[in-house]
Amino acid sequence: WGDDFGAPEESAVSEDFDRPIFIHRFPAQIKAFYMKPDPENAKLALGCDCIAPEGYGEIIGGGQREEDINALKTRLHEHGLKEEAFDWYLDLRKYGSVPHSGFGLGLERTISWICGLDHLREAAAFPRLINRLKP
Repeated sequence: WGDDFGAPEESAVSEDFDRPIFIHRFPAQIKAFYMKPDPENAKLALGCDCIAPEGYGEIIGGGQREEDINALKTRLHEHGLKEEAFDWYLDLRKYGSVPHSGFGLGLERTISWICGLDHLREAAAFPRLINRLKP
C-alpha cells in the first residue's frame, strides 16, 4: 500500500489481460498535489491509469483536478512543495473553478500496442538514434 506502479508492475498486471484495463483510485500521497481526493475516502485520489495488454504498459493517465484553492495549498504543503513555485497555478483557482478532469495519452506507446511493435522507438515520428540526433 502506498507505492506507485512502475513499468515492471504495469507489465505484470497487463500480462493477465487481452484488452486494456483501468486501475483507479491510487493512494493520494503518491499522486500529484492537484489530484482531487476521493470524497468517500480521502486516502485515495480520483485518478486512473489505462494499462494496455501484453506488457505494453500505461497508455493513458488521468484524474479529476482539485478545484478548491485552500485544499490545493494544503496538498502542496503535504507534498513538501513551496507554494510560491505554484503561484501561477493557484492563481487559476483564485476566483473559483468548476469540477474538471484531465488526462495524458502516450501516443507512441498506444501506436506500439495497436501495431504490435517490439519497441517504443519504432512508433516515434522523429526518433533519436545513435546516428541521428535531430529530425
